[in-house]
Amino acid sequence: MANVLIANNEKVKLVSRKLHNIHGAESVIADLSNYEQVKDAVEDNSIVYLLAGLQYNIKVWQEFWPLIMKNTIEACKEKNAKLIFFDNVYMYGRVIGKMHENTPVNPCSKKGEVRAKIAELLLEEIKQNNITALIARAADFYGPYASSSSIPYVMVFVNLLKGKKAQWLANVNVKHSYTYTMDCGKALYLLSKDSSAFNQVWHMPTAAPAITGRQFIEIASNYLKVSNKYTVLSKYMVKIAGLFNGTIKEVYEMLYQNEFDYEFDSSKFEKYSNFMPTPYTQGIENTLDFYKSASQK
Repeated sequence: MANVLIANNEKVKLVSRKLHNIHGAESVIADLSNYEQVKDAVEDNSIVYLLAGLQYNIKVWQEFWPLIMKNTIEACKEKNAKLIFFDNVYMYGRVIGKMHENTPVNPCSKKGEVRAKIAELLLEEIKQNNITALIARAADFYGPYASSSSIPYVMVFVNLLKGKKAQWLANVNVKHSYTYTMDCGKALYLLSKDSSAFNQVWHMPTAAPAITGRQFIEIASNYLKVSNKYTVLSKYMVKIAGLFNGTIKEVYEMLYQNEFDYEFDSSKFEKYSNFMPTPYTQGIENTLDFYKSASQK
């Protein structure tokens, strides 16, 4: 997101627990669970992007996500700043068919319950005309700059680039939507510049139709000219691995997203902004080029 804003000559302030060295952006340290620090970081009449990523641990989420959301809302209200909250789809739970902006909130996981709670906090403030804000939701990520938040990066790209077999979770044959990071950054910027886009929920541009794990691996392996063989980590295997690894344990409750079709619809944004999402073949190839180039530096 920062790269898109900088490329458009926007003033950028990065706020996190550590300093970031990105040319063209100011970086400040703040704890989002501390209201005074959040308030000090928010500038008057600015646009705030809440893009925080917390440790993938349900206890951390339950304790800190509501606090972070409340602090951000109150700081934006005090500084008359607009808020863009970057969300996921956990609050929808398992959906039969495509996920739309008006899909009922029906979480089937503890993490989904947390995401539903914090989204409702913001939506209620919007309803009461206390804040100008929007919620932007994306499907699972792939693409440049997503190495810490992308399962395809860890299970497919890294393994194939090392000459190893790709891996996949639960079921390689079900359909699954993925949002390309570069499309997401552009879309968030377009929404930020359009006052009529606020006080709504938007799905970020995501290629359709959804792609299977087998297809994803084939595109990547064909481009790299390597074997398209893969290993599927079953639900049972993930459960056993979770006994020894805390992060894998946290993944287990979300496996319904990989066991069944996961189809994300972004036609509202695409029609509104006349935006065509990057096709999977192009996005996967661009991503592999990006990480190959990064590894050579």
